[in-house]
Amino acid sequence: MCDPQRINSVALATAVKQGGRRGNMMKRTLLCALLLAVTTAIPAGAANLVKTYSYFSIGGSTLEDIEKQLSKHGPQVKSTGSRHPGATQMAFTTRISYARQAGSCRIADAVVTLKVKVILPEWRRPRKADADVKLFWDTLSADIKRHEERHVEIAKNHARELEDALKATYPQKDCDAAKAKAAEITAAVLARHDRAQVQFDRVESVNFESRILRLMRYRIERIQNGQLPPA
Repeated sequence: MCDPQRINSVALATAVKQGGRRGNMMKRTLLCALLLAVTTAIPAGAANLVKTYSYFSIGGSTLEDIEKQLSKHGPQVKSTGSRHPGATQMAFTTRISYARQAGSCRIADAVVTLKVKVILPEWRRPRKADADVKLFWDTLSADIKRHEERHVEIAKNHARELEDALKATYPQKDCDAAKAKAAEITAAVLARHDRAQVQFDRVESVNFESRILRLMRYRIERIQNGQLPPA
């Protein structure tokens, strides 16, 4: 589930510069938050990405226990008002410089920075927890991480799209018009981004149960083949 924010820092120049429900099975607790900052490089010419991870611990020795803790203590997402098993908070920041020319003004440069915080659960396995509970948790937690990382990819793609679109704009009659055009482009790209995130969550929600069962069967096969350690 993603929780988008927008921060538009628009720069002016002459050379002037101013300066997303996946089912009741997923949710969790805010104990033992461990924050790990990672800066991820993106190819030259693309938007910047700054990604951090926040981990929190949950307990429970049965599937029911784990479900209750996730449902009660999972991160609350502003866009839905409900708690989720994992969350990705994101903010888009645009920094734009403008250049005046005779009778026109153009975007001289545009830099889009995407800051994301991925919130993931960690289960403290009690000694009395059965192996099948661990098997389920390993499958579920891996799927939660994959889901949130896909939210990041969707946002990253739209950040690149936004930066490219801003740089490709034609000169406008003046810098006010250029700023208005930049705002129009930004709003359109971020609206597409929001729709893409909602659609992704919708598809994931519909396919959740069948996906988890398929992933569990695959994990069991790998354990039986010696490719993974026993649960």
